Amino acid sequence: MIIIQIIIGGITRLTGSGLSITEWKPIMGAIPPMNHDAWLAAFQEYQKYPQFKYLNAAFTLSDFKFIYFWEWFHRLWARSLGVVFAIPFIYFLIKKYFSKDMVWPLVLLFILGGLQGLVGWIMVQSGLTDTNIHVSYIRLTIHFIAALILLIYTFWFALKLLIPEQKITYDSTLKQSLLFIIVIFAIQLIYGGFMAGLKAANFAPTWPSINGQVIPSGIMQNSWVDHPINVHFIHRGIAYLLFFLILWSFFKVRKIAKATNANYLLNAAKWPLVFVVMQVLLGILTVLSSLKIVRGHFGVFETLAELHQITALLLLLSLIYQYYLVRKNAIVI
Repeated sequence: MIIIQIIIGGITRLTGSGLSITEWKPIMGAIPPMNHDAWLAAFQEYQKYPQFKYLNAAFTLSDFKFIYFWEWFHRLWARSLGVVFAIPFIYFLIKKYFSKDMVWPLVLLFILGGLQGLVGWIMVQSGLTDTNIHVSYIRLTIHFIAALILLIYTFWFALKLLIPEQKITYDSTLKQSLLFIIVIFAIQLIYGGFMAGLKAANFAPTWPSINGQVIPSGIMQNSWVDHPINVHFIHRGIAYLLFFLILWSFFKVRKIAKATNANYLLNAAKWPLVFVVMQVLLGILTVLSSLKIVRGHFGVFETLAELHQITALLLLLSLIYQYYLVRKNAIVI
């Protein structure tokens, strides 16, 4: 459900739907407008803000309903996550099915989920001003990374319950190498958020060059975090670096897994490589298709961009899985 929520969030961004609901009602907001007058009132609220005035002034009520649906569905799925968590949690707690060391980590998981909703609203507020037509790219990235932290926390908790201790491999050097790759990938994910928020793919819809240049001119005179071309350049560069790091890691993980008869680790070895190849190819195709963007239409670019995001989630989980399966060597006293 968390993965689906992140995917819906991506669709919400790609359809420009995030600012369609101009208020935050955690409970009553689950009910959409129920009649024509209510729809008109919601549309009129949206019309007060710059995104409508300067970007979507030609919108009809039907157009508005389309973008409203995706933001409403995104929020509804988030509410459903809370319900799906809370009801079994209370039941299992009453039945005493949980061990003592499970309760507080699960409570923290619930709190993290609630905070993610708050972060989402803070992000939306950045676009509901007198000047902005989009949300802040920084807040968008924070919202995205917070969702990934929630996903990793849940996945790690599940692995602790599912993976037998005897299936763990002990190798300190490999553990450090995998951590290094995850840190590099975390930076890449942050820049992916910047790419999305700044619409940076549109600024260099070429490959392998960036608008005919290997290194963009004026790169040292511009910001590394809010200049679209610089952000684009860094995002591509880290992608190439990650590909070679994961390729190297693939052979190292397989060698250690075979030497220690670690079947779990051996089976996990190939997935980061599979996903990073897919991710690079999808990234290239997404950039090349960015010239075909048609506002109000979910077309080739949007589909490729969403697949690019989904593959990033799978790559992240595959790296976390490998990292979980490896521990540092025990210290002998």
